[in-house]
Amino acid sequence: FDNIVRGFPFRCIATEEERQKRARGRERERGKTKGVSLPWSRRSSLLFLLLSFANSGARLLSSSLTVGNQREPDTTNAVDFLCNSYNRKMKKKKNGGHHHPHHHYNCPAAAQLHQISLILRCRRGGHYLFPLISALSASVLLFLAAFALLSSPPPLIERRHLLQLPRRHSPFSSPFSGSAVRDETEEPDSGTLTTFRVPERGGNLGHDLWSSPSSEFFYGCSNASDKFRTAEKKTEQNRYLLIVTSGGLNQQRTGITDAVVAAYILNATLVVPKLDQASFWKDSSNFSEIFDVEWFISSLSKDVRIIKQLPTDGGKVITPHSMRVARKCTPSCYEKRVLPVLNKKHAVQLGKFDYRLSNRLDPDLQKLRCRVNYHSLKFTDPIVEMGEKLVHRMRRKSKHFIALHLRFEPDMLAFSGCYYGGGDKERAELGAIRQRWKSLHQKNPEKERRHGRCPLTPEEVGLMLRSLGFGSDVHIYVASGEVYGGEETLAPLKSLFPNFHSKETLANKEELAAFAPFSSRMAALDFLVCDESDVFVTNNNGNMARILAGRRRYFGHKPTIRPNAKKLYKLFLGRRNSTWEEFSAKVRSSQIGFMGMPNEVKPGRGEFHENPSSCICETRRNDNAASPDADKKRYADGSTGDDRSSATAEDEREQYYFSDSETAVPSGLAQVAELDDDEFFSD
Repeated sequence: FDNIVRGFPFRCIATEEERQKRARGRERERGKTKGVSLPWSRRSSLLFLLLSFANSGARLLSSSLTVGNQREPDTTNAVDFLCNSYNRKMKKKKNGGHHHPHHHYNCPAAAQLHQISLILRCRRGGHYLFPLISALSASVLLFLAAFALLSSPPPLIERRHLLQLPRRHSPFSSPFSGSAVRDETEEPDSGTLTTFRVPERGGNLGHDLWSSPSSEFFYGCSNASDKFRTAEKKTEQNRYLLIVTSGGLNQQRTGITDAVVAAYILNATLVVPKLDQASFWKDSSNFSEIFDVEWFISSLSKDVRIIKQLPTDGGKVITPHSMRVARKCTPSCYEKRVLPVLNKKHAVQLGKFDYRLSNRLDPDLQKLRCRVNYHSLKFTDPIVEMGEKLVHRMRRKSKHFIALHLRFEPDMLAFSGCYYGGGDKERAELGAIRQRWKSLHQKNPEKERRHGRCPLTPEEVGLMLRSLGFGSDVHIYVASGEVYGGEETLAPLKSLFPNFHSKETLANKEELAAFAPFSSRMAALDFLVCDESDVFVTNNNGNMARILAGRRRYFGHKPTIRPNAKKLYKLFLGRRNSTWEEFSAKVRSSQIGFMGMPNEVKPGRGEFHENPSSCICETRRNDNAASPDADKKRYADGSTGDDRSSATAEDEREQYYFSDSETAVPSGLAQVAELDDDEFFSD
């Protein structure tokens, strides 16, 4: 307090009259209500105390800063002069005052002058305080900047986010904030805030995303063995087999493949198959407008005799006998049920011919299937040329690209019986479409989803791909029909993968004019692009997904991602309660065995069109003879392909296989009265 004593060494001594006035003032103040401001004397005392401490702090600060040696002006002489004058006047009064022995002054004016001096001193101290604060702040900022530069950068950039899927609030597709960088959702039960960040980049997972490990050791092999009898030695005269396919392009493709094998079993001549022209798509295309019929006949001439139409008998065209066979009919089934009729009628037409041949056949018949499917069924030149243009345009945009077969059409969703959070509007719209199937029973949406029987939403497909390591810079070709919900539904997928393409964006209307009126020809273009893609992805396990999965295995095990919907369902349902790192790790673990790698499925398991194991051979490794058990692929969990085969086969038996139409309707609508689940959802 030395500075305080030196700077304010006086106490004003009031006269008796002044003391009485102050006493009367205090009595008036006591009569007022509580909360009134303090009297002047108390206020001045408090102000004096505050200003004194401020003055001391300012003087202490100014003395610590090297700003200069300027001495602050002292107001003591001015105060002495004023107080001496004031005291001389007061001596002349009746009750004259007295000097305080310690130089104390009886003058209110002097006190106020010194208060002003204190304020000025505080202000001068403030000039030094602000530079100090600024210097300290700058030092902290420089330290943080240096720490950020020297520390390692984060592995993921979290700028791009998912958009909310409008009007869908089911637990299967939790909404995202439309403008936030992260998804922050407050759980109503727990009251906690969970942050779910979706990275922009896929991250480095330690392997090449665009190829399958060990794929160079496997190749397609479908040549007939020496025991296989040729058509010239085997075909009987006056036996003609006709078939009528069913469904979309790829469902018809399976029927054509099996028809060649059925003709071989029956020792019959096959008439070029008739395509389904009566279904909902109203596609009037015949076989020769989609497939190269001349190549089809010539390439199989050693296996089965094929003609374009039935011959005449005495100038009249032979009328075939129409019948059907059961699904998954074995060779002995054909010999017992069809062969007697064929011997009697000489011409038999099998209607609605899809999946009418057993999945398990002897190796030579399986290889015949592969020769038909992978070598003899070629699209016509106009389709091939347009498909090559689309692939070339995708390659110009990016060295690698993903092809996504997205089945999310209204009819598909209606038939599946699944619910996607659209409320009463969705239930009404899809319920009206379900009325087309007279025999279709009511389904439990939760049960269907739990068993993995519902197609993934576009948002879920995007999350799966990002979890598997594909970043936002990846280009995606999307093969789909009319997506339920339109752009609103596609928004999350496009937010994750903005490089979004389709045949409509890659080609103009004039180029597509010859194909647009025909759904099967448009589907053929999608088929070609998907087949040539570096990675093929599907949100369902329908016919196109299976046909392409088998074809890509046969031609080098190119990566083919099928969703393990049964396991992914739980992950999508509970992703709000986990971080992105936890969620993505579980997705990668669930997808083991569903990535199109060698030895994922035990030979003979699953659908043959998807896993043509009889037509895939393995080369020698390290000069050791190849064998089914040699150098088994070991997965991340330490298991081998055979170790996983049982579980994988069980998962596949649970999968929901949909028809493949690339338009907005599932196959089989032409015979809605006859359609049932066992017939439509074959394995």
